[in-house]
Amino acid sequence: MASNGTIGQTCPHPMKATSNGVFQGDNPLDFALPLAILQICVVLIVTRGLSILLRPLRQPRVIAEIVGGILLGPSALGRNKDYLQAIFPPKSITVLDTLANLGLLFFLFLAGLELDPRSLRRTGKNALAIAMAGIGLPFTIGIGTSYVLRQTIAKGVNGTAFFVFMGVALSITAFPVLARILAELKLLTTDLGRMAMSAAAVNDVAAWILLALAVALSGNNVSPIVSFWVFLSGCGFVVCSFLIVPPIFKWIGKRCHQGEPVDETYICATLAIVLAAGFVTDAIGIHAMFGAFVIGILVPKDEPLAGALVEKVEDLVSGLFLPLYFVSSGLKTNVATIQGLQSWGLLVLVIITACIGKIVGTVLVSLSCKMPLTEALAMGFLMNSKGLVELIVLNIGKDRKVLNDQTFAIMVLMALFTTFITTPIVMAIYKPSRRGRKTDYKHRTIERKNSNTQLRILACFHSSRSIPSIINLLEASRGMDKREGLCVYAMHLKELSERSSAILMVHKARRNGLPFWNKGLRTDSNQVVVAFETFCQLSQVSVRPMISISSLSDMHEDICTTAEGKRAAIIILPFHKHQRLDGSLETTRTDFHGVNMRVLKHAMCSVGIFVDRGLGGTTHVPASNVSYSVTVLFFGGRDDREALAYGARMAEHPGIRLTVIRFIVELESLREIIPVERNADLSAKLVSQDDEFLTEFKDSQSNNCSITYEEKFVRNVAETVGIIGEHNRCDLFLVGRLPEGELALALNRNTESPELGPVGCLLTSSEFSTTASVLVVQQYYENLSTDFGDLLDRDTGPI
Repeated sequence: MASNGTIGQTCPHPMKATSNGVFQGDNPLDFALPLAILQICVVLIVTRGLSILLRPLRQPRVIAEIVGGILLGPSALGRNKDYLQAIFPPKSITVLDTLANLGLLFFLFLAGLELDPRSLRRTGKNALAIAMAGIGLPFTIGIGTSYVLRQTIAKGVNGTAFFVFMGVALSITAFPVLARILAELKLLTTDLGRMAMSAAAVNDVAAWILLALAVALSGNNVSPIVSFWVFLSGCGFVVCSFLIVPPIFKWIGKRCHQGEPVDETYICATLAIVLAAGFVTDAIGIHAMFGAFVIGILVPKDEPLAGALVEKVEDLVSGLFLPLYFVSSGLKTNVATIQGLQSWGLLVLVIITACIGKIVGTVLVSLSCKMPLTEALAMGFLMNSKGLVELIVLNIGKDRKVLNDQTFAIMVLMALFTTFITTPIVMAIYKPSRRGRKTDYKHRTIERKNSNTQLRILACFHSSRSIPSIINLLEASRGMDKREGLCVYAMHLKELSERSSAILMVHKARRNGLPFWNKGLRTDSNQVVVAFETFCQLSQVSVRPMISISSLSDMHEDICTTAEGKRAAIIILPFHKHQRLDGSLETTRTDFHGVNMRVLKHAMCSVGIFVDRGLGGTTHVPASNVSYSVTVLFFGGRDDREALAYGARMAEHPGIRLTVIRFIVELESLREIIPVERNADLSAKLVSQDDEFLTEFKDSQSNNCSITYEEKFVRNVAETVGIIGEHNRCDLFLVGRLPEGELALALNRNTESPELGPVGCLLTSSEFSTTASVLVVQQYYENLSTDFGDLLDRDTGPI
């Protein structure tokens, strides 16, 4: 029998999946699928737009997604009831929550993929102590704060579950968010970054265990026996998973080979296992995400399966479904419930206790580990960052009726505040520039008095496509065996994105500078590693791998800092254009053009821009098979002298034939080439330096029959271009970026690629026919950074 309270009320009809269309009288917003599509589009537009606005503040994307969720909810736009009823009606929330939790399930699976159990076993005592302090003190303070909240705005809730939820919420550290903040601040490979990542990983695992306990205690049944059985069953699931699942993945791993695509059957089987684990943990009474997280941990990290799973699942989950979870949280967050002095005072109390517990506990233990005060403070604020993991805890508490609307809103704002302040405060108290003075070393150029000293090169590349040509260039650069040798640092430039797999790159970035042949520390055997490893074994060259993970706006800082730290004499950068099948150059990403320009300006050593047209073909050419023709175009100036010094080193390789062409302008033709007044004293000084350098070069190489030196007298630009064209069948051109003299400046007025200079622009223009690669060299000198603007104007301005 219906009670009096239900008379006249009817249950809303469930939403149908699809509509018949507006022409048949249906409103698409009354149906589940078109409404879900509209909701997803609105969410993506708002969150991505906020992410772009917050990017100058160097905030992780999770901040934009939390703020976007709050803005779309009842705290802001949701105050308009018509908007809320049209876009996020109550009957659609079930569908939205289902999609959001499905995305959350697979995101936690990816988070498990990123967490390597072996790294936890290798955690040092200091990191373990910092992690325990970062959990223990805030958890205790959180329980104390929960007493105050329970006496004021959270009356009548399950006391034990509320205490545990509050303790977990205040003690948690967002491992994925912390990794991105460290990468953004260039701290990943520092001692501070390693310590923070290790402590956060331990903190993360401990938080999930505590959260499982909180969920077990938050059931509808008040009997403690039921909670005990839920927790015991959860432990049994974990034990069974560790016994049953690894052999399955081991069997799959034997059938997935490096360098070959992973069979779709194994991908589907793994995703099915994830869903099955989620079903089991949900049936037990623990959230389905716990099952997915455990399976993610058990997937072997070094097998091709892990990389294939990330590639297949990540973009869809983190880019499309995960923002829905933030909106789902935002729809539950109503800042308007925080009213009155008492509520705002409780918000301040929660923020203060959260920061004090986490920061003070971490700082005290860090200082006891003899860490400097600034590093200890930075560690405290880094460990205080929250994010998605915090929202997961709060949402589970809200769904389990442990947190009411007002408490939920206070905790969400606390998570937003603590995460937002992390980056600016760490930047203020621990700037990377304060970590030490600039390295002082002698050989910052290839041109030097003693040519037998070791040459150190930092060779950068974006993708595996350019590796064969880079290796062939390095083979030609190694000179003679009697020298101290060539030391190469091969830096793989990777853009830091908001993808969760960026954390997988973190583990590789920590191994910067380690030799490729160190088997014990090598984590993969992809084609990049194999190529350089082969080069190491076949040549008398020391090669050390490095990975730079940074945003394109400050990637040049990584390059320049690394070059200085490794005492490199020259940085070799790939040109931002690649050769097409028809021989022309096409732009792949214009962003790398900006990176090259900033490196040219800020580098504390010489820089070379390598225009690759397939030097040596698509494979590494062994030393015995090298047969290259290298041409140096010499007009004058320090950059040309650097290019010739590089060419002289190459000429000592038995397979290199070097041709040096010096261009001299006939005096009577000088005014015809370009009517520019020059400083007579400066011109005489430059000519004197060039003559002295060339005289020394000819004397030292007089017995080298593989070198041809020619002097060409020219009357105009056309004659110069014609002489260069006669050597278009060579394999490599070596030129200076900013040669001195009016002749070089008059060769080309193309301003599209100022990093190549006038001669480099000529050699890469569509009007000049050649298949030769080009290396454009800029020599380092003390006033380069201050004079760079003037040089650029001279290079690209009107002549």
